[in-house]
Amino acid sequence: MGVTNPAPLAAIILAAGQGTRMKSSLHKVLHPIAHKPMVLHLLDSLAALAPERSVIVVGKAREQVEAAVAGRNIAVAVQSPQLGTGHAVQQAEAALAGFNGTILVLYGDAPLVSTATMQRLAAALDDGTAAAVLAFRPEAPGAYGRVITDGDRVLKMVEFKDASLEERAVPLCNSGLLAVRSADLWPLLARVTNDNAAGEYYLPDIITHLIADGRTARVIETAADEVAGVNSRSELAALEAQWQHARRAQAMADGVTLTDPASVFFAHDTEVAADVSIEPNVVFGPGVRIASGARIRAHSHIEGADIGENCEIGPFARLRPGTVLAAKAKIGNFVETKNAAFGPGAKANHLSYIGDANVGAAANIGAGTITCNYDGFFKYRTSIGAGAFIGSNSALVAPVSIGDGAIVGAGSTITADVPADALALVRPAQSHKPGWAARFRAAMQAKKAR
Repeated sequence: MGVTNPAPLAAIILAAGQGTRMKSSLHKVLHPIAHKPMVLHLLDSLAALAPERSVIVVGKAREQVEAAVAGRNIAVAVQSPQLGTGHAVQQAEAALAGFNGTILVLYGDAPLVSTATMQRLAAALDDGTAAAVLAFRPEAPGAYGRVITDGDRVLKMVEFKDASLEERAVPLCNSGLLAVRSADLWPLLARVTNDNAAGEYYLPDIITHLIADGRTARVIETAADEVAGVNSRSELAALEAQWQHARRAQAMADGVTLTDPASVFFAHDTEVAADVSIEPNVVFGPGVRIASGARIRAHSHIEGADIGENCEIGPFARLRPGTVLAAKAKIGNFVETKNAAFGPGAKANHLSYIGDANVGAAANIGAGTITCNYDGFFKYRTSIGAGAFIGSNSALVAPVSIGDGAIVGAGSTITADVPADALALVRPAQSHKPGWAARFRAAMQAKKAR
């Protein structure tokens, strides 16, 4: 459900940075956190505010960003060359022509800003406040721009390169995020010059001009973690760790047991019900839902799977997309499943690959069983009936159907359908040659001696 705003809202997302420190052909804002491109984290938070218009400003790799935001009703503007943040915002003017309301300026490489913080920023504009800037107090202010204030009123904003020693000592730092009315933004940007140490057009200079006009800018503070940005692989890893820490805490607050929280990794859309138990070193890819009472044992990797109530997974299990487990199903150690549906109580306990298969209720799949689902060109499906028993080290060559209650003898290669309640046994007759082993050893030892 969207959040109601007192004035029409638009957003400009800046994503034109070169991203050179990432050393990647992938656009910086498309690097993932919890398996979702970081800019999409930001856009999902923004979407809850239901902005009338949104524009993302990019530099190189425009086509990558356009593909990522396709279907989200977001315009793409290009900044070339890159002449600073003020210049970047100007590139969005055409896409916002005719818009009259509040404009939020966000950053695509600062993906964890919450909907609530965006709302606070936009809501700060009133009859006496012309602009609002988002600030934070990092442990090491470093080269961040500073915000000089009197209470919550902004007196000055200054880039670190242009700040005096006294100004650099101020702990309140500029996140770059701000809210300003559209009627003010474009005229203020037209007044910004590049007369500074970097020769760039700085977005914060609009606040300087606004204050010089006798108008008021307010500061909104938030936690440093919320506005952390990504400019390198190490910073991407830091944000991933931050996101995972928060998600683990939420899972435990929701009634999930994590034996070793730091070793469990969630995806952005992982759904875990109360009373699920997750052991150490478990990794979730996208598209996982786990119902109450399930137990995920150590060293398992799960993606694209729907796990029913009271199921048991692992240890060392791999569940791939399309796996659907009904209540009390069990996937054991060193078992891989893909596009496979298991009925209630069905089991594959050891060392098996079950792909493109339907496994009936209470069926038991023995160790080493493989569904041979691919002929190099096409995939085929295997059906295993309710209560069927598949002996160890069996190969089920799809397309094939094993009837309800049927038994497949260990070591069999099944290439034809097996009727319900039948025994299928495919192996050559066992024969013995008395004394052959002893004679063989003697001959080999004599040969070795020579």
